[in-house]
Amino acid sequence: MPRPEALCPVCGALERHRLVWLYMERRTDLLDGRAKRLLHLAPEKELERRLRAVRGLDYLSGDRCGAGVTVRLDVTALPFGDDSFDVICCSHVLEHVPDDLRAMAELFRVLRPGGWAILQSPVSGDATIESPPDCAPEERVRRFGQSDHVRRYGKDYADRLAAAGFRVRVDGYARELPRPQCRRFGLDPEEDVYLCGKA
Repeated sequence: MPRPEALCPVCGALERHRLVWLYMERRTDLLDGRAKRLLHLAPEKELERRLRAVRGLDYLSGDRCGAGVTVRLDVTALPFGDDSFDVICCSHVLEHVPDDLRAMAELFRVLRPGGWAILQSPVSGDATIESPPDCAPEERVRRFGQSDHVRRYGKDYADRLAAAGFRVRVDGYARELPRPQCRRFGLDPEEDVYLCGKA
């Protein structure tokens, strides 16, 4: 579907990037000045710029094939020890990963107890639909919206994250904002934030 207010003409941020930043800024302890170590997977340029500027934040970026990241990595076999990060930001990655349950388990493993992660993915419908292994790219476009998506998450996305060990809060933050503010930031009020914690 067309999203006329999705892309910021100044910085290039999409509505999901703006939502994640506002959420981090207003609903988490990210900006409290205390030292934290953050892993940003498949970093979006505008979010990266803002996160790198946060006082007290040890910022690390990682991607499988992206240029300019701190570490090249496979999200299903992260090259970090257990309990390595206070914060993880992973947006619109897991729908591309064939073994997403293993990736979720790895993200849980490297998150420190008491830490939090924002794990965003497109979600629609009730149940997750997986791509058959032999699915042609044009069929994946039809089913999932992009040729490189291997599934469409449904409302059971939170259950999949919880099965990896996370405490999951599905937060309708954008719906709580006053309508003029939501429009000003060009947010999709139907997009939830998946805030995942580790006890």
